[in-house]
This record gives sequence, C-alpha cells and structure tokens, in this order.
Amino acid sequence: MYRTRKEKQLLFIIRFFTLFFIAALIVSGATAFPLEVELKLLCGILGISTDVPAETYTGFQYWIAWVYEGIHQTNKAYPFLAYGTDWLAFAHIGIAIAFIGVYVKPVRNIWIVYWAMILCVAIMPVIFICGAIRQIPFYWQLIDSSFGIFGIIPLLIMRHYIVKLEVLYPGKY
Repeated sequence: MYRTRKEKQLLFIIRFFTLFFIAALIVSGATAFPLEVELKLLCGILGISTDVPAETYTGFQYWIAWVYEGIHQTNKAYPFLAYGTDWLAFAHIGIAIAFIGVYVKPVRNIWIVYWAMILCVAIMPVIFICGAIRQIPFYWQLIDSSFGIFGIIPLLIMRHYIVKLEVLYPGKY
C-alpha cells in the first residue's frame, strides 16, 4: 500500500503519542505494585527515618512519613488490602492495551481516545470529593489531578491528528 509523505507523517505523530500514552499508563500502573518499597525510597531521599513516628515531622515530610507508616502497618497486619492497588495497577495496564487499537487503526478507534479524555475529566470530582473524605491534603489532590490534566494533552494531540488523517484519507484508517 502506497502512502504519501503527509500520510506517513500523520501516522508517525499519532503512533508516537499513542506509544507515549501506552508507556505512561504502564509505568504509572506498575508503580502501584511496590508502594511500600517506593515510599521507603522516597523517605530516604527526603531524609525521613522510617524508624520514628510520622508525628516527628511536619508538612510534606509528615504526609509522606504518615503514608509510609500506614502502608507499612497495613501490609504487616492486613497484606490482602494491597490487592486493591494490584487491581489499580492492572486497570492501568488494561487501559494501555486498549490503545493498541488506536495504534493499528486510529480513525476507526478514535472512540478510545474520546473515552480516555472523558476519564481524564471524570477523575477530577473523584479526586476532590474522595480526597476530602479520605483527608488527603489539598496539595496532594492537586498532584493527583495533574495526571488527568497532563494525561489529556497527548490525547488531544492524538485526536487532532486522527481527525486530520480522517479528513485527508477518508475510509482508509
């Protein structure tokens, strides 16, 4: 099948951002598996001793120490609760797999891009409502919301170029 230079360029951009989004989902999902190990490393970087109570610290250090303490104690007493974050990790990877359809047939599967954009927006009330209920500091809710905000950027770029591909090469993809 012969492809014009413009067509190759559009497909390259779409596939680049699709692969970027897939990789971002897989990485963010995979980091949900070893939470305790990651938090212990972060504590070390921030100069937080995991051998003293979280109350020893203030501000951001307190928050990280408290989260570590909670995950450590929970994993020790109730390791089965970490199964929830295993499912969270799997969901990220599952969503990433859906984007293979965008890579292969971008126009036909643009609905996946729209679906992901809806999720990027829909997570905002979850973050701010559940964050408040769960006593998550507001600054941490803002960090969490950045995933939806920054996540929508490559999706908007993908959408733009998929629509352009559809207009220039109707029925081909």
